[in-house]
Amino acid sequence: MSNDAIVLLKADHKKVRGLFRDFESAGANATKRKGELVKHIIEELTAHTYIENEVMYPRVRELLPELEDDVLESYEEHHVADVLCMELFAMSPDHDHFDAKASVLIENVRHHMEEEEQDWFPKVREGLTRTQLREIGDDLLAAKASAPKSPLQPSALKKALHSVRA
Repeated sequence: MSNDAIVLLKADHKKVRGLFRDFESAGANATKRKGELVKHIIEELTAHTYIENEVMYPRVRELLPELEDDVLESYEEHHVADVLCMELFAMSPDHDHFDAKASVLIENVRHHMEEEEQDWFPKVREGLTRTQLREIGDDLLAAKASAPKSPLQPSALKKALHSVRA
């Protein structure tokens, strides 16, 4: 796979979309399976939002200041996802709000991914060189190696709190 930052992030999006489809097709009485899927979704989203917040967004903000509003909106969308992930992490899959909360998370993250892929990524690709995108991709891969998988890990909590103060 390419080390291009956008290619790497789109690969993450594809993986998460697959987990979303699995959750939605699991069936009304698949409580245990849905709990397992949400655990995996939370792990993937925690790591993904971490690397975007810690690497991609700051670099784009620095290199393409005209995309500042897009970056700030993305931080906020991540914050919403972080809060929902924290709530789901603490919730039993048989809780009467579990499916609804997971569905809201899925809707919000799908919207965010579509916005990134259809609007933001093309702007970033146009504004940055291939070399810059590969360098950011290398940094994304390095960050992913140590990225948190649980919303309660200190680095994930720090990221979530930072978006409130950013």
